[in-house]
Amino acid sequence: MDWKSTEQASMERHAPNHSSFSSIPATENTVWADASPLLETVCKELRDGELIHGDNFNLYAAMSALEIMDPKMDSGIINKYASVDEAIEDGLAPVPISIDKTVDVQCIIDIIDHLLSCEATWHKGSLVGTDCFFMRLPLTTIVSDARTHEEEDLFTMSYGLPLNVEGDEKCLSLLNAVEENISRQLRACKAPLSKRKPLEDIEPLQTNFDLEEGYCKALLCRLRFRKHFCHVLTCMRRPQGRGLELARKHIASCISELGSILNSAEFLMFNAYGTCEDGTEDRTTASGRQAIGFDANLNSRISAPTPPRSIKILSWKKAIKVHLQLLLVQDGKLYGRYPILAVIIRAARLTEVIMRHDILKNEYFVQLGQIVINMLKILCTNAAWQRRKLGKILQDWRAIYSQLELAFRKESGEGSSISNGENASAGILKHILIWVEEQTHWIAHRFLVLGFELELYSPSEYCMVYWYLSAVLIRLAEKKHLKMTVSDGSAKQKGKKRKDSPKDLAREARIPPAISFLQCQICLAEGLALLLAALRNELIVLQSPSPFNSEHERFLQHFELLQKACIPDLISYPSFKESTSCARISSVVMYNYFKDAQKIAKEVKSSFLNDPDRSAELRILEQVAEHNSVALNVISRAGALDPSLKVSFEFIHHPYFATVVVKRS
Repeated sequence: MDWKSTEQASMERHAPNHSSFSSIPATENTVWADASPLLETVCKELRDGELIHGDNFNLYAAMSALEIMDPKMDSGIINKYASVDEAIEDGLAPVPISIDKTVDVQCIIDIIDHLLSCEATWHKGSLVGTDCFFMRLPLTTIVSDARTHEEEDLFTMSYGLPLNVEGDEKCLSLLNAVEENISRQLRACKAPLSKRKPLEDIEPLQTNFDLEEGYCKALLCRLRFRKHFCHVLTCMRRPQGRGLELARKHIASCISELGSILNSAEFLMFNAYGTCEDGTEDRTTASGRQAIGFDANLNSRISAPTPPRSIKILSWKKAIKVHLQLLLVQDGKLYGRYPILAVIIRAARLTEVIMRHDILKNEYFVQLGQIVINMLKILCTNAAWQRRKLGKILQDWRAIYSQLELAFRKESGEGSSISNGENASAGILKHILIWVEEQTHWIAHRFLVLGFELELYSPSEYCMVYWYLSAVLIRLAEKKHLKMTVSDGSAKQKGKKRKDSPKDLAREARIPPAISFLQCQICLAEGLALLLAALRNELIVLQSPSPFNSEHERFLQHFELLQKACIPDLISYPSFKESTSCARISSVVMYNYFKDAQKIAKEVKSSFLNDPDRSAELRILEQVAEHNSVALNVISRAGALDPSLKVSFEFIHHPYFATVVVKRS
């Protein structure tokens, strides 16, 4: 029985009936009445988007209200189990799971896979409303110590749930012991028949010898992944970055084991017992079966006193592909090894000799170092928490920029500009100022694209988002190019004076690959913004007027934090309307930004042969640009008033640059 049918059965078991009303005690000040007929009438008459309005019931009350009898929202609904212990006593998590040892091993692997999916979902930014009775993790203590939560994220009170911390050393010793036993069994089942007799004292995992090797391999890669992951965390905790190199080796082993886990799926699906989940894309286990020992309803009793949210757990395949990203700041140093100011100096393309300059002792440099540390810590968190915090720290980056700018003007003379000559202190401040501006716009870019990952934008809002994204990317490219130009100019001044050859001048005039990469994204963002605007203006599509707020209000809701920090400057809702209100399909075709993006991607690919990640993204950007260019031509040829034309924007290839899909109804 799947979770939906379980919840339905629970609701039917505990649904109120008229005969039970007499058992509800009435008091002197209360009278109980059946509200079901009223609710049924209201449900029939209310349309989507409508609310009940009353003197004591407004929009705030509606947003705070519970959905009565909804198992995911009504925390007062009667559940079958009142506690973890009661559920275990009732056999929800039996040990062993089955008297059939083959079934027992299959179920254990399912539990491991589902736990990994839950863990990956939490790292991606969702609170997983599922309690596993086999494994009570010491999560509350860890999150509380790390201070990576807010009250709305996670309550650190355990509410009666026993969380006993055994420690990493015991965990690793148990993993090693189990790994050794299964490794011996794997060697035994792979050995020739003549050599198996001395190994007969080893107890097999299950009774079917033909399946023994497959199950041994499936369990081993999962145990080894968890062992190496524990080693990564242990190494990263070592002071002064002494465990950094070893942690990198364990991360490489983790990635290798994830590949082995993925390869085990075919064997596990082929030999799965029982009924598999519908649809292979959304399953949370390699076998496709639902894991035993999980109950989402129990959290309404033991979690924080708020309605539990409906959480969609990542599929097993997506959980396997989640990237490992670990970053640790110890004693104000990156990895406990590199002083944060040294990291900033290197990022601003200054020489490390600058570290001895007295200007770095000023308070604003100390504050800048702390802001960078805060940003690095934020980038280690899940997507939802990261986006919220990035939006807030933009004010800090703007404030420190203002302090540095005042210091620069003081050092270089009142009224001097960044391009004028300056002394050593002013030169350092100039480089740092440019770098701070670049980082500020990078944070704004990260803030915007995380909105796509978290599905915060509706299709009717894509136009304004891509328009704003293109403005941020343009400023980011300008600041990055300025940093490179100033740095190269400083290096050239320090070298010997000589007459530049035509070849050198041509090399200097060439656009750096990093800037071309940003230009490719700018073309895609501008092309999508204008195409969406033209479709809205001519075809009257992708328009969904909200009964609650206007387009201007939605603009402010999405970009308020950026607007407060003036990022980018001179950008507002009126400028958005002015630049998009006259967009037409014909003009989008004339200035085909998608072709420009495709051309740039092709030309710059050769510059990133030693950077596989950037090369892979360029291939994807080229693919999106090519698809969108073809789609634009189809839309143009079909005509603006063709009623059979259906245009949609889907994230098939890239996480935040949409692919235009054109179909006929």
